[in-house]
Amino acid sequence: MQALIGTGVALVTPFKEDFSIDTEALCRIVEYSVAGGIEYLVVLGTTAENATLSEAEKEVVIKTVVDCNNGRLPLVLGVGGNDTRKIVEELKTRDLSAFIAILSVSPFYNKPTQEGIYQHFKAISEASPIPVIIYNVPGRTSSNMLPKTVLRLANDFENIVAVKEAAGDIVQAMQILKDKPSDFLVLSGDDMIALPMVLAGGSGVISVIGQGFPKEFSEMIRLGLDRKVEEAYKLQYLLSDSIDMIFEQGNPAGIKQVFDSLGIAESFVRLPLVQVDESLAQRIDDFVKKISN
Repeated sequence: MQALIGTGVALVTPFKEDFSIDTEALCRIVEYSVAGGIEYLVVLGTTAENATLSEAEKEVVIKTVVDCNNGRLPLVLGVGGNDTRKIVEELKTRDLSAFIAILSVSPFYNKPTQEGIYQHFKAISEASPIPVIIYNVPGRTSSNMLPKTVLRLANDFENIVAVKEAAGDIVQAMQILKDKPSDFLVLSGDDMIALPMVLAGGSGVISVIGQGFPKEFSEMIRLGLDRKVEEAYKLQYLLSDSIDMIFEQGNPAGIKQVFDSLGIAESFVRLPLVQVDESLAQRIDDFVKKISN
């Protein structure tokens, strides 16, 4: 899918001091991403703190992003979990007309076998009326979707169009890139190795840091896709400290502090997550000021 090439960002859910959703701040984040050259937006990904949003709040997030985006960028919706039957039911009942694809994470906590992961995504593929991006993030799910499983899904189901590969393992990503169908997209889910993955044959990234520094990060990926390696790596090394910092004390606490430093949204997160400490907040603030000058 051409629309998924480049940089997508997994949007945060900004909160007010009372931990209610700050819809005005969410609109500002959408505007900032659009103005910064991001190619598409991912709504209700892991970075959105889905685990602590009610169903009603998720609807508020979806409506806010759809309305603020107003058709300007393609939208992807996070629809995942560890109860296959529940996801299938959601796909059969939810209005997905505003979205070009869903992003569905490999089941967490259950720790299924590779065959279990395959059957899970088989059921999702058969239920989904729009294309599916499968998502491998072993650091959160406690199980690694192996390249052979990704390739099996890519070959068996036409509407499984991409993988967000966030194992942080460039060798594993290259195994998929080497043997994938020609029209299947490999998207980095790890900001630090997004550029190396693109240069190895990947199609882009679904990023966290990209929403904080959309101009620089999306340009880095475009340069990588154009094989302008030296120019791309200048931006990689410009941003690399910030990538380390935003994950140092957990996601999305770090990226929310970036938005706080930018004056776009406040840094509140819901328990059991906590805001970054004063030391890290100051380092992030200093980095934002350096980039802005």
